[in-house]
Amino acid sequence: MKKVFILFYVAFLGLVSCTDDPDPVTIDPTKPTGVLNVMRSGSFVDQNNSGSKGTAGIGTDTQGKEFLQFNQAFNTKFSTGTVTVFLSTSATFMASPSTGSPNLFPIGPVRAAGENFFAIPEGTSTAKYTHVILWCGAVGIPFGNAQLQ
Repeated sequence: MKKVFILFYVAFLGLVSCTDDPDPVTIDPTKPTGVLNVMRSGSFVDQNNSGSKGTAGIGTDTQGKEFLQFNQAFNTKFSTGTVTVFLSTSATFMASPSTGSPNLFPIGPVRAAGENFFAIPEGTSTAKYTHVILWCGAVGIPFGNAQLQ
């Protein structure tokens, strides 16, 4: 009888202790952790009839990591190919291959309308950049810019 009880007890503990874990939490380094505290933001100004709209903002998450964020209302023309996001010291895209384009900082492509996050590489200072530029390299024209204030 004692063996049956011990066997039952071990089986019971096995069932209780082996419950399914809840869904694992995946940390996505391209998205902020916690709340994004936006320090500077601005609304996109449409250029070249690309339909650019929405707002851009730069801020830090609860871990101190810096991000560029486009809000839910963000949209632009995606039919021409890749639209690349740049931080800039002006509203004008001024590429200067001979000097390494010191007035531009490439963030990366944006591929979808709506909320987007772009992680700013650690050690990068965004203080000098006053604008976000949407650049369509396929046709070599700006699709919009937002002044960060």
